[in-house]
Amino acid sequence: MAPAIPVDQRKDRISARVWIYLLLLTLQYGAQPLFSKRFVGKEVIVTSAVLACEVTKVFCALILLAKEGSLKKLFNQWTLIGSLTASGLPAAVYALQNSLLQISYKNLDSLTFSILNQTKLFYTAIFTYLILGQKQSVQQVGALTLLIIAAILLSVGEGSTKGSGDKNADQVLFYGIVPVMVASVLSGLASSLCQWASQVKKHTSYLMTIEMSVVGSLCLLASLYKSPDGVAIKKHGFFYGWTPWTLVPVIFNAVGGILVGLVTAHAGGGFVIVSALLVTALLQFIFDSKSPSLYCLAALPLVMSSIFIYQRYPYAARKKED
Repeated sequence: MAPAIPVDQRKDRISARVWIYLLLLTLQYGAQPLFSKRFVGKEVIVTSAVLACEVTKVFCALILLAKEGSLKKLFNQWTLIGSLTASGLPAAVYALQNSLLQISYKNLDSLTFSILNQTKLFYTAIFTYLILGQKQSVQQVGALTLLIIAAILLSVGEGSTKGSGDKNADQVLFYGIVPVMVASVLSGLASSLCQWASQVKKHTSYLMTIEMSVVGSLCLLASLYKSPDGVAIKKHGFFYGWTPWTLVPVIFNAVGGILVGLVTAHAGGGFVIVSALLVTALLQFIFDSKSPSLYCLAALPLVMSSIFIYQRYPYAARKKED
C-alpha cells in the first residue's frame, strides 16, 4: 500500500497546479487576439472557424472527463430535456457571440480588442442581478463605472478618423468596435445563464462545455441554410482560406475554454485578465511593432483598476441584528 501524502504536500501540489492553470490561461487570453488576427485570414469563412473551435472543445472536454473517470456516469445521467433546458439558450447566445468576435478580431488591433472585450464584466453584473438576484457592492459599482468610461473613451478614440490610423474609420467602428461590444453584451447574458444552470441544474463545467458546443454548432449549421457564410461554403468549401497556421487560434481558443472552467473552480479570474492585457500589449509590440495608441494607454489603467477593485471587494450581505 502506497504511503499517504501529507496534507501540506497535497496543498502545495494543488497550489502549484492552480498557478500553472493561471499562467496558461493568462498566455491564452493575451495571445488569442494576436493569433486570431495573424493566422485567420480575411478570406477565412467565419462560421468555419467557429465550428472548428466548438468541435475541438467537445473533444478536449470528453478527453478530460474520460481521464477523471466520470464520463460513463454523466452519460447515464444525461437527458435531452435537461440538456436543452440548461444549455440550449446560452449555447445559441455563445454561438452568435463567437461569430461576432471572429469579425472583430480582423478589424481591431489586439490590445484595443482585449480592452473592449472586458466590458463583458459590466453586462455580466447586470444579467446576474436580473437573473440570479446577485447584488454588487458600492466598490464594484464604482469599478464598473470605470470600465464603462474606459470603453467609451476607447470606442470614441479608435472609432475616429485620427484614432483608426491607416484603417477606414467606418470599418473600425462597424466591423471592429460594434461587434465586440455586442459580443460583450451576449457574453454577459450567456455567463449568467451558465451560472444559473450550474446552480440550479447542477451541471459540471465540462458537461456544460460539451452541451453548449454541440447545441451551438447545430445552431450555426442551421444558419448556413440562408446565410452568406453558407453560400460561401457551398461555393468554395468549408476550409476555404485555411492554412495549417489557422489551427493555432482554433485550438488555443478551445483549450482556453477548458482552462476557464479549471481556473474558476480553484481561483478568481481578476489576476488572469489584468495580466493578459499586459501580455497582449507586449506581444503586439514584439510581433507587430505597434505601440499602444494614446487611447489604449489612457483606457488600460482604468480597465486594470476596475477589474482589480471588482474582484477585491465583492458584495457581502449585512447580518440582521437580533
